[in-house]
Amino acid sequence: MRKKHDWLRETYQKSLEKMPERPVAHRTLSDIAPDPLYTPEDIGVLDPEYEEKRGYPGEYPYTRGVYGSMYRSKLWTMRMFAGFGTAEQTNERFKKLLKAGQTGLSVAFDLPTLMGYDSDHPLSKGEVGKCGVAVSSLADMEILFEGINLEEVTTSMTINSPANAIWAMYLAVAKKKGYDWKKLGGTIQNDILKEFIAQKEFIFPPEPSVKLVIDTFEWGPKNVPKWNFISVSGYHIREAGSTAVQELAWTLADGFEYVEAALKRGLDVDEFAPRISFFFDVHNDFFEEIAKFRAARRIWAKEMRHRYGAKNPASWMLRTHAQTAGVSLTAQQPLNNIARVAIQALAAVLGGTNSLHTDAYDEALALPTEESATIALRTQQIIAYETGVTHTIDPLAGSYYVEWLTDEMERQAMAIIEEIRRMGGVVRAIEEGYFLRELAEASYRYQQEVERKERIIVGVNAFTDEIPLKVPIQLVDPEVERVQAERLARVRRERDPKRVEAALEGLRRAAVEGQNTMPHFVECALAYCTLGEMMDVLREVYGTYQEPAYV
Repeated sequence: MRKKHDWLRETYQKSLEKMPERPVAHRTLSDIAPDPLYTPEDIGVLDPEYEEKRGYPGEYPYTRGVYGSMYRSKLWTMRMFAGFGTAEQTNERFKKLLKAGQTGLSVAFDLPTLMGYDSDHPLSKGEVGKCGVAVSSLADMEILFEGINLEEVTTSMTINSPANAIWAMYLAVAKKKGYDWKKLGGTIQNDILKEFIAQKEFIFPPEPSVKLVIDTFEWGPKNVPKWNFISVSGYHIREAGSTAVQELAWTLADGFEYVEAALKRGLDVDEFAPRISFFFDVHNDFFEEIAKFRAARRIWAKEMRHRYGAKNPASWMLRTHAQTAGVSLTAQQPLNNIARVAIQALAAVLGGTNSLHTDAYDEALALPTEESATIALRTQQIIAYETGVTHTIDPLAGSYYVEWLTDEMERQAMAIIEEIRRMGGVVRAIEEGYFLRELAEASYRYQQEVERKERIIVGVNAFTDEIPLKVPIQLVDPEVERVQAERLARVRRERDPKRVEAALEGLRRAAVEGQNTMPHFVECALAYCTLGEMMDVLREVYGTYQEPAYV
């Protein structure tokens, strides 16, 4: 077994050259100074599987973390999901979160935007600005990021079917403000497969939907090299009722499906794979969640290296955002959710997440208030600065239970991944109703356990109160629809109609001929084409998808 001092010299010190340790006291409250890392060597035991299964941070198979110095040098990005009402209202919330110490932005879009409709479309009525910010054109995106330096902050955008169009609007804002695309950092979710599996916010059939995703794989590394052009998302799979093992397996299976689609297009795996990122849920089972993150990194590293032939270590590294489990929040006794979120966030940190959103305690009732969102952010800051869990890397490594559970989750997840491969891949499994049936079974089983009180939910099926607690509710002003409609009318009135027509025709031609659509989306954005206009072009070319009824 390789000696720890060799790792400290060869990997840890190199990491510190790029990113020095944070200038804080890496000592316990009793003034004990922990090492950056602990291995079997520190307690005098022999672990013949150590390098193969666990290894060192920043090295294959990345079980213990993707970066050599992890939180000793840089904390995870504290990226709070935010968006409601108009672009002006969300811009104000962004600025307050950044002032409160948030280190990255994460945009929530409203349902019309997620479904590719303009705010004044008849199907948008009653939903504008309700579950996120309304964005119908570049004009909205410009206001959304007014006064925010896009080269200094990384931005995540939770958008899927219309991801190419929304990303193009963001890049158009940057271009108009004179920012260098090569300096921009962030992520578009852009994971359409999980929409067919769990969230159901799809527009087009699976095949052209995946084609649009691979357009970003091909175009992204050449034009916006620091951007993660996909966040393969297990979060929504878990929120739809899956188990942790299913979330792990299906998320990685989706990732492998995108890799294979990109390879079929002839792309170099080591060009696109380093910009694939992930997004996992963090639920209540503390150790299971920690093991899930560790197993995910190991599976991805092994498969990318050995199955897909990636040579660049950056292609083996699974970098992930995490969010505490919205589905675990209760409307009953909502203040209990503060404790749930703190425990889940701690699990994410001990599991080695690279970015984290903590839910607000009132999200089972409504959009978070400014106060509840700040409490959620402060929860992360308390974990980061007061608990001591950042003093040493992967502090639970070597726990008999954690290591066994990591191995077991890897074994079970790989069995599911191989089952999906035997079915012909994720798209074929979607078409056959596999995921729908498995989700229904898992969620039904969990609900039955709750109703039989085999699983206790505090405040729901045990320890209940008779007197409900009144919680302030964040309401969205119905005037948002009027404001959006007026802005859209002004955009359509003031833009150059010939440029709009030419841009939309270019997009149509690219879609029909199978060309890469991203340059045309950027031109459409700059021409102030609306989101609905861009998506309508693709609806005409690709058609829309109706999920079949499964028995």
